Amino acid sequence: MRHSYLCVGLLSCVAGSSVFAEEITTDTAEITNTSKTKQLAHVALAKSSEVAKKLAVNANAAQDDAQKDPFESFNRKIFAFNEVLDNHVARPLAIQYVEKVPSEVRGSYRQFRKNLSEPWNAINQLVQGRPARAATTVGRFTVNTLTTLGFADPARRLNLSSESEGFGITMGYYGIPSGAYLVLPIFGPSTVREGVGFAVDSQARPQKYLLEDHDGAYWSEQLLRGVDARSQFLELESTLQGDKYAQIRDFYLQRINFAVTEKKGITEENLFISDDDFDEDPSTENQKDSSRDHDIPNTDNSITK
Repeated sequence: MRHSYLCVGLLSCVAGSSVFAEEITTDTAEITNTSKTKQLAHVALAKSSEVAKKLAVNANAAQDDAQKDPFESFNRKIFAFNEVLDNHVARPLAIQYVEKVPSEVRGSYRQFRKNLSEPWNAINQLVQGRPARAATTVGRFTVNTLTTLGFADPARRLNLSSESEGFGITMGYYGIPSGAYLVLPIFGPSTVREGVGFAVDSQARPQKYLLEDHDGAYWSEQLLRGVDARSQFLELESTLQGDKYAQIRDFYLQRINFAVTEKKGITEENLFISDDDFDEDPSTENQKDSSRDHDIPNTDNSITK
């Protein structure tokens, strides 16, 4: 009888030990899973903080590459892709455009497109708290539209100067940092802030609404716009020597920083690049074109728009 009680007691102890061991194993697994979850959350938080820090940088050409261009490895791959498109599509089209289309026609088209952007320029200037500058821009648009439908710039003779704007510049005016340097597929150099600004600006173009029901005309105009923009960089190709990616990056960052500081009235001497360098008066361009040979040198030094 005593042996029976002893056997029952031993079996009970074994069964209890098994259950207790299972409970310990379960608790240990739960603790391990909880620990892994916390570790993953910590890593994700650290990564998010690191990315946020990179995006919050106010990039400029004078900074170290790691600071202004933390995504350089990825950017260079996009740059290489854009270079292939540029060498095989954009640059050949731009060369033919310059050779076949008279400079007077190119200048008039450029001025017409520039005149269409004046209302959006005025809106940005109002948002920046510069109503006097906005009034000048509205005056330019009125004079040029009523006199030449925007194909010429008689307002310049009335001292109504041009000042290009964009939503990215407006954000920079209020101190929003540019963010890291980026290279966008097809569109080329940008920053986080300018990428957002570009998306907003694209919705503000009059062409989008004037040609809303004419997709063929709209995309044809966008193609012509891109070819015309690319043609303005043909003469700069010979100045790019060595690391073309780094030169284009620093050139772009210098230009957008100049645009922002110019609005604030604190332009520095080393920030010398303005939009007027690329949007010249058509009559001035015509005089330059008439005094030089129109042949475009066949060089492999191209630049991505």
